[in-house]
This record gives sequence, structure tokens and C-alpha cells, in this order.
Amino acid sequence: MSIRKNEIIILGIILFSFLFGIYLYPQMPEKIASHWNVQGQVDGYMSKFWGLFLIPLISAGLFLLFIAIPKIDPLKTNIEKFRKYYDGFITLIIIFLFYLYLLTIFWNMGIRFDIIQLLAPAFGILFYYCGILTENAKRNWFIGIRTPWTLSNDAVWDKTHKIGGKLFKISGIVVLFGIFFRNYALFFILVPVILVAIYTIIYSYVEYQKELTKNS
Repeated sequence: MSIRKNEIIILGIILFSFLFGIYLYPQMPEKIASHWNVQGQVDGYMSKFWGLFLIPLISAGLFLLFIAIPKIDPLKTNIEKFRKYYDGFITLIIIFLFYLYLLTIFWNMGIRFDIIQLLAPAFGILFYYCGILTENAKRNWFIGIRTPWTLSNDAVWDKTHKIGGKLFKISGIVVLFGIFFRNYALFFILVPVILVAIYTIIYSYVEYQKELTKNS
């Protein structure tokens, strides 16, 4: 079984995360700041072990899950049709988690910054790429806008993902405003994605009904 190029990159990031955590372990405080409120103030802590290794463990678990999906999906041949976008998404997710990991580490080393503002561009990039992935995704059981109506009809899937992809890209751009409007950063991150999710669910239902009418 050959290993893909993106898998080598991901394994390197995960391995480095673990090694970095091991190296820093003696130097870090017993309690690690791990959660920030909307004002960017720490409001949650965890033990040193989990603070240093939880994100690398999550990354490793997600990586194994993402590797398994194209093998276990009943529509695996469809996943192969957009595999390069899927591989790019996996890599981006792991990089996003690594970035979050580094922010956490630096904060606990005494370096102070506005974590919400620093996360906004990362979310913007992630959402924008979700739009690219969505536009190119073919019908499958794990990846994309999976409603009963998209999963039941290829035409509904394609129409929903075409509009959904554009909306996710727009969401990615909107998120960037959180960099400049600090007090509303969380609003710019959460609201667009929630609206896109609601809209695409309704849209897929409406399109499915149109398909039923057209074929009746």
C-alpha cells in the first residue's frame, strides 16, 4: 500500500507535535490554559499532560478516521473523483489544529496576544477551502452537505453543493472581518457558517421536491 504525499506531511506534523510536547513538558506549568472566552480571557485549564498532548492525540485520531473514510464508504469510487480536494482538506485540518496547538503553547509560555483575532484568519482559510471541497464533492456518505435529499439524488447533491460551496467561500471572507472588528470576531466566525448550514438544508429539500415534480 503506497503512502500519499499529504499523509507524509501530516505524519510529520503529528510526530513533531508529540516531540515538541515531550521536550516542553518539564518547563510547562502544572495547569495549562486551554480555553478562552469571547473577550480573549482564559476561563478554562487542564492538566499539563492533556494540555500538551490532547491536540496531537485528536490530530492522530482524525487522521486515522480520514484515512479510513475512502476505504469504508459504500460510494468510495465517488470519493476518488475529488480525492485531491479531500486530501487537501485533511492536510488543512491538521495544520489548523497544529496552529491552535502552537497558540496554546506560546500563551502558556508567557507570550500574550489576542487569541480570537489570531484564530479569525485561520478559520477564514479553513471555511474558504471547505467551499472548494464542497463545490467538487461527489455524492458519498461522509463528506459534504449530507441531507436525506442530497443523498437520495445526484442532481440535488450537485445543485446543493454548487451553491453551498460558493456560500462557504463567502463565509471564509466574512470571517476575516473578525480581525478588524475584535468585539464581533466570534460573530463573524459562527453566524455565517450557521446560516449556510440552515440555508443549504432548506435548499436541498426544495430542490428535491422540484425533482419529484419534474419526474412525476
